[in-house]
Amino acid sequence: MSDGLVHSSCMNYIAQNEVSGLCGAIDICRDCTGPAPAADESGIENCYAVDGTRYYVSEYWHVVGADQMKADLQHGPISCDIEATEEYDKYNGTYIYSFDMGVPELNHAIAVVGYGVNDDGQEYWIGRNSWGTYWGDYGFFYMNMYTDNLGIETDCLAGTPSYTKPEQKFEQFTQ
Repeated sequence: MSDGLVHSSCMNYIAQNEVSGLCGAIDICRDCTGPAPAADESGIENCYAVDGTRYYVSEYWHVVGADQMKADLQHGPISCDIEATEEYDKYNGTYIYSFDMGVPELNHAIAVVGYGVNDDGQEYWIGRNSWGTYWGDYGFFYMNMYTDNLGIETDCLAGTPSYTKPEQKFEQFTQ
């Protein structure tokens, strides 16, 4: 991640298979003008590269469990893994998702952006998925806290955001 991340407005999610080797400026951050392309067209001819602000992480750490997640959310979103199931794929955003699946097999990363309590006292996580605004509640979801939550509390990362590219060099791991 030494190149940093661009703002989420640079690349709105489009469900497609990426072509390997695409890494030009327009592939990193772009803006597009209308008209919207037809379903079988990319519309790339109406797009141009944007040199956006880069965001970095100066340090990061593992987060496990609801208490630690709540504490770290006071400083910003955290990244967590879940098991994305067929039932989760169909989530429409109108309820707090809860699914008892036993031991989850984590296979999908999401962002946890907050938490809340409904009128019945049920605590829940507020998360953002990467599947676009057509999914869930305009790309967001509400997930049961503590149990039956696809493993959301078992493997998370938090970090300290920065506009400054870290000087730290990452060591290569050898086996």
